[in-house]
Amino acid sequence: MNALDETPTLLLSHLRSALAAAPDLPLTVVWPDGEPIEAHFHVTEVGRVRKDFVDCGGTIRSLVTCLLQTWVGDDTDHRITGAKLLRALAHAEPILGGDDLPVELEYEACNVVQLRLVSTAPEAGALMIRLASKHTDCLAKDLCVPAVGKPAAEMSACGSGCC
Repeated sequence: MNALDETPTLLLSHLRSALAAAPDLPLTVVWPDGEPIEAHFHVTEVGRVRKDFVDCGGTIRSLVTCLLQTWVGDDTDHRITGAKLLRALAHAEPILGGDDLPVELEYEACNVVQLRLVSTAPEAGALMIRLASKHTDCLAKDLCVPAVGKPAAEMSACGSGCC
């Protein structure tokens, strides 16, 4: 696990501020391993994504994010700048609302993957946007992961407190 994995996901307000501070700089998006994605990527969608779910312990939860969908086309001369992405975010304001949402990026590389934006910084003539992986987790560990030495009688019929 790299150090970025524990970094909090960037909020939309931070991204907007970074873009506004560097409107003429091209964007360089960097994978968790430090390699950049193709410089000619496009942001094809800005969305508000709401995920309603029940965790394995039976708790109803909701998660809302701003998702930037990217696409790499044949236009290798294309470069997105801070100002261009800021305009796209402004167009999306009616659906993003006033919420300060965590920002994620969707990219297709054999499979469609979603990554978290974790930092921005002007660097080497570009605005660097660093990504970190998303991870699954058990949100009901207190019910689903039995404590060492916990008597079996305290767990549900399936062997734990999970549904």
